[in-house]
Amino acid sequence: MPHDTHYDVIIIGSGAGGGTLARRLAPSGKRILILERGDYVPREPDNWSTLAVNKKGKYQTREVWRDAAGGELHPHTNYCVGGNTKFYGAALFRLRREDFGEIAHHGGVSPAWPISYDELEPYYTEAERIYEVRGERGVDPTDPPASAPYAHAPVSHEPRIQQLHDDWAALGHKPFHVPLGVRLNEANRRTSLCVRCATCDGHPCLVNAKSDAQVLGVDVALEQPNVSLLTNALVRRLETSASGREVTGVIVERDGATERYSADVVVVACGAINSAALLLRSASERHPHGLANASGVVGRHYMGHINSVQMAVSRCPNPTVFQKTLALNDFYFGTPEWAYPMGHISFVGKLDAVTLSAGAPAIAPGFTLELMASHSLDFWLTSEDLPHPDNRVTLDRDGNVVLAYRPNNEEGHKRLIRELHRLMNGQRACPIHGKDCHVGLFARSLFVGQRIPLAGVAHQNGTIRFGTDPRTSALDVHCRAHDVDNLYVVDASFFPSSGAVNPALTVMANALRVGDHLLDRMGAAAAVSASTARYAGAVGA
Repeated sequence: MPHDTHYDVIIIGSGAGGGTLARRLAPSGKRILILERGDYVPREPDNWSTLAVNKKGKYQTREVWRDAAGGELHPHTNYCVGGNTKFYGAALFRLRREDFGEIAHHGGVSPAWPISYDELEPYYTEAERIYEVRGERGVDPTDPPASAPYAHAPVSHEPRIQQLHDDWAALGHKPFHVPLGVRLNEANRRTSLCVRCATCDGHPCLVNAKSDAQVLGVDVALEQPNVSLLTNALVRRLETSASGREVTGVIVERDGATERYSADVVVVACGAINSAALLLRSASERHPHGLANASGVVGRHYMGHINSVQMAVSRCPNPTVFQKTLALNDFYFGTPEWAYPMGHISFVGKLDAVTLSAGAPAIAPGFTLELMASHSLDFWLTSEDLPHPDNRVTLDRDGNVVLAYRPNNEEGHKRLIRELHRLMNGQRACPIHGKDCHVGLFARSLFVGQRIPLAGVAHQNGTIRFGTDPRTSALDVHCRAHDVDNLYVVDASFFPSSGAVNPALTVMANALRVGDHLLDRMGAAAAVSASTARYAGAVGA
């Protein structure tokens, strides 16, 4: 246990929110402690093994949650330095500008945010720079305005994906390159960390070429002597002062012992489910329903998107290795024929027979796993689910997580699947087999689909929503708890609505925004500005 247990800032969690915030605050000179319940992901050959990662779940938690009926729930989540960004597909989208306002959906209303897109835009631009995002402006018709171009060119399509791009464009659609956080230099492969492997999406990167929150957040922060990291440090609860207005103790289980730390500012960034659980576990006489929960919203309004994998299997083989480069948002806000939002179409990493044998998605009759994998295009479809108070995180009598969720707003997702099927059946002749490729059994693409189950919590958000009214939100616009003066939350818990793209970049951008607020609060903004200027000068030299 460190000799001195009081810090200026304690950050609980080291993922997209916590890791980015640590990097932002590190040059301030303030004493910062990062608490991570996991450890570093070991760099080993199994990082690139679909058998180890997908079928055996080697790096996933063995923790057991409960669903609303009391059944066991084995969450597909990872506790490690960098959080789930160590395993994400590194698709780093901005929310659309319209997502920050109220939007009518077929299944209800997506509420407005208490801040505008324009307020977050400079931080989106900075987050894209920090996480080395590769993309192209102005191609996606829903792309919001940006104050700067991407610093890096988009990741190129392999031939089969390029053909699909061209086919969709010929049909009058606007396909575009996915903005990706991968450290790839296609102009000079000798200087590139990324090798365009087949195991980026869902796997840790053996060569640190993925722009994750460990490599570009925590590790950068730890270069400063004022920043410390404790791994295998599970925060059990937060204690408050007699008034209940200040967090005075962070109670940690580490190496079989209980330790106590304190800080002037405490930031929770455990992921939307575990952050809500931590605040609920921290109930006290002053906060009988959970810390920062006078509104009663902590744990409620859980969202995780309506996600599904759709495999289009045709006679034409798909030899693509790095598949996750193409996306389409033409149906994001609906069509002239159907005025409600449908969502986002992109790809998962290329599926193989081992992954399919683990159940993603179910095999079609008459096909072998190897045949399906070698002939499939593997799509990821995302639609917005709406916040509902009964979709929530609670605790059982032993303090374990209970996740209750009933899908809603599903009609848009069903229509999005149909639009994808229509697009795939409008393809040109195969460049390998010519006009005879799409005849007989494969005259049209055969689709096999599967919804992502409750245990797939990768896009979790919304459980500690921010807002201007303390009666209906837990956090203010700076993500500080209405009820507790020195408590902040910077993971995706703060989302009042989910949009229909991966939340990671929005979490990163917001962590930078909150970081600037904290620097002002601590009187350290000038020190960080000077440090940034020195860094820019060194890079320029």
